[in-house]
Amino acid sequence: MVSFRIWSGKGRSFPEKSAVHRILAAFLLLTQYAMAGEFAAGVDVSFLKQAEDRGVVFKDHGVVKPALQIFNERGYNWVRLRLFHSPTNLPNNLEYTLASAKDAKRLGFKLLLDFHYSDSWADPEKQWPPKAWTGMTQSQLVMAVFEYTCDTLRAFDAAGVMPDMVQPGNEITPGMLWPEGRLPEHWDNFAELLKAGIAGIRAAGKSRVMIHIDRGGDWPRTKWFFDELQKRSVKFDVIGQSFYPWWHGSLEDLRTNLIFMAETYRKDIIVVETAYAWKPLNYRSGGAPFLETPAGQLEYWEAVNRVVRSTPRGCGVFWWEPALSGRHNGRAMFDDAGNALPVLTAGTQQCHENQ
Repeated sequence: MVSFRIWSGKGRSFPEKSAVHRILAAFLLLTQYAMAGEFAAGVDVSFLKQAEDRGVVFKDHGVVKPALQIFNERGYNWVRLRLFHSPTNLPNNLEYTLASAKDAKRLGFKLLLDFHYSDSWADPEKQWPPKAWTGMTQSQLVMAVFEYTCDTLRAFDAAGVMPDMVQPGNEITPGMLWPEGRLPEHWDNFAELLKAGIAGIRAAGKSRVMIHIDRGGDWPRTKWFFDELQKRSVKFDVIGQSFYPWWHGSLEDLRTNLIFMAETYRKDIIVVETAYAWKPLNYRSGGAPFLETPAGQLEYWEAVNRVVRSTPRGCGVFWWEPALSGRHNGRAMFDDAGNALPVLTAGTQQCHENQ
């Protein structure tokens, strides 16, 4: 068992800037980003292996190919995979996720691993601990998070597929591992659990650490969350945001929040979950910012990428589950017959331009 230390302490506040200072800071941050590396054009393909194992086929211009090969040929360079602790009805356990990671790494993708710290979905509405951790005290949970995170990543390392980036928790605006780590009631507990996950990542290797919340267009809530992390000296590398416009606001809301985060927290920023429908789905009652058509889906993808790339420290966008099939594929990058849609066959040019 590896020992670790949980740090605590006070964050620092940032003084108000004049307009000139804000412009200069933005320019300097953009220069730092431009030198940092390529833009992350990412896809969350956590269900892809299951789909292809069941016989689902994907086609690019009528040619049947493995979906990862299609994404690779179209310029995508990152994959995101989620991991559940001991799932019963979902495929995303350690063995399955390792196999998916090997498929991705063989094609040269970089890997973002998403720990849910649950046996099923952990998201803004639920953050329940794994069944194996039921009844644990706070101190026991802290050690369980550390050991599980570290041991899991060492398994990835032993398999030759060490993640390039890791999320300790998924959309953790309401905390995680309820009730002990539920927010806003238990900020200190939550910070201790989060630090344990980060310590496990650091102990296992050199993966970058992303903190992922679900407030892409909501700067007040984003400020509340990350200011509280700063107060408790939580150390991480990248801010990840979910942004779905039917839940999280307009593209202008997203732009405002991205600029705020870049100026305030000095972290790289990735919109790590987004998607848009290619057929009527989320805006059947009207009010869609883009048509829910193949062309509108592409227009949305291009617009989100422009917003992120134009933001200091904006360094990537990930599409959530672009290879869903059947009745669940309304926001996929393939149609009902598995044919690649315009968002896939033309969309990566927008991701990579000006790199």
